[in-house]
Amino acid sequence: MRQRQEETQTEEALETEKSKLREWAGTILYFACVMGGTLLLILFVGQRTTVNGESMVPTLQDGDNLIVDKITYRFRDPERFDIIVFPFQYEKNTYYIKRIIGLPGETVQIDLEGNIYINGEVLEENYGREVILPDKVGRAIEPVTLGEDEYFVMGDNRNNSKDSRTQIVGNIKRKDIVGRAFLRFWPLDSFGILKHQ
Repeated sequence: MRQRQEETQTEEALETEKSKLREWAGTILYFACVMGGTLLLILFVGQRTTVNGESMVPTLQDGDNLIVDKITYRFRDPERFDIIVFPFQYEKNTYYIKRIIGLPGETVQIDLEGNIYINGEVLEENYGREVILPDKVGRAIEPVTLGEDEYFVMGDNRNNSKDSRTQIVGNIKRKDIVGRAFLRFWPLDSFGILKHQ
């Protein structure tokens, strides 16, 4: 009788131990799935970024927190006036956020009066904060012809933006575009989907 009780207690202890192991395994599996899902979202769907500087004023303000849509450009090409995020080639972990002005194969030029020309035609747009000053025209004073995978980008704060008008930024390759700015979630009073077109 005593031996049977000991066997029963041993079986119960083993069952309890197995139950604890199953519980731990389930918890570990749950956290692994959450971490994997989060990683997939960050790598392929969306990414949080913070605006640093005033090159996109008045559209975006210094300190705005955004979600960058990383999936749209897997199904379509970037379009004129899209606000995109791309890495700054001379500084690690630094990203720029600018608006697409020129598309692949187009020729972009800016005259000393601040008019932007695409293939010789004046670009009709209302994103620039002010008239581009003659000393801010940069390399676009001469025609800039874009390659088949290149984009010409500018900040909306046209006289306070390092963008494709400078040699240091230049034309942006399609492969370097991280995604398009999609949603501003902070500050809360400016919460909303960003206007591109």
